[in-house]
Amino acid sequence: MGAQLRVYKRRIRSVTATKKITKAMEMIAASRVVKAQRKVAASTPYAQELTRAVTAVGTGSNTRHPLTTEAENPSRAAVLLLTSDRGLAGAFNSNAIKAAEQLTTRLEREGKQVDTYIVGRRGVAHYNFRERTISESWTGFTDEPVYGDAKLVAAPLIESIEKDTADGGVDELHIVYTEFVSMMTQTAVDARLLPLRLDEVATESGAKGEILPLYDFEPSGEDVLDALLPRYVESRIYNALLQSAASKHAATRRAMKSATDNAGELINTLSRLANAARQAEITQEISEIVGGASALADATAGSDN
Repeated sequence: MGAQLRVYKRRIRSVTATKKITKAMEMIAASRVVKAQRKVAASTPYAQELTRAVTAVGTGSNTRHPLTTEAENPSRAAVLLLTSDRGLAGAFNSNAIKAAEQLTTRLEREGKQVDTYIVGRRGVAHYNFRERTISESWTGFTDEPVYGDAKLVAAPLIESIEKDTADGGVDELHIVYTEFVSMMTQTAVDARLLPLRLDEVATESGAKGEILPLYDFEPSGEDVLDALLPRYVESRIYNALLQSAASKHAATRRAMKSATDNAGELINTLSRLANAARQAEITQEISEIVGGASALADATAGSDN
């Protein structure tokens, strides 16, 4: 019985140490998600306004440009998947990877060859384990991305969209990331970055009562689109990186809070079992003492007779 009590006490110490770790990680994630939220709020208006500007240029000119013009028979697409470098975030990474695989399957059904680009060690490990081809990958900055990271990721994608498919280029650019909705809700989404769907942006602006401005292009609409292409892609990727980082921290906070609560419940359960084992041990000792005293009394009485 004493051995069982020692086992319970050892498990309680182990779970208590784990609870301290998960509680600390919960507090760290809570502080980081607030900073990430502020960055998302600061970058979103710029990305939206730049998209509106590109839409205005695309609808106001007849220039054929990879930013706004769809290929007649698209045969190749690039998919950028955003995951995290670290785990302990619940279903955050698995949901993003699942969304990317569904998008890849849909594109392949349409007869398009898919080039996969991945940000984050978790996504890279998933694809490497399954021996799937990765065109290019980036790691090490998913927790706190900066604009320079977005430029680094965007560079090969812009190069691919500007090339002909015969030379290894792509006709479409898609991105899969986790959108930060609230502290409790983060949703894995996929969006087509290029070519930009002008009708969808125009419809969205019309629904909000917005009117796209009129522009005069100097020296030409094509030159303006050439200048806007890298900025548009970089800003959208940067915003998606920030959304993904905020979502990851929120998911980590929620997962660590759940782990802390579970550890507390397990400690309570083990404490009750340890108390029961201690009471049983005490009862057994008392029984042995009473039994021994009774046997001694019987022996003494027998000797007197």
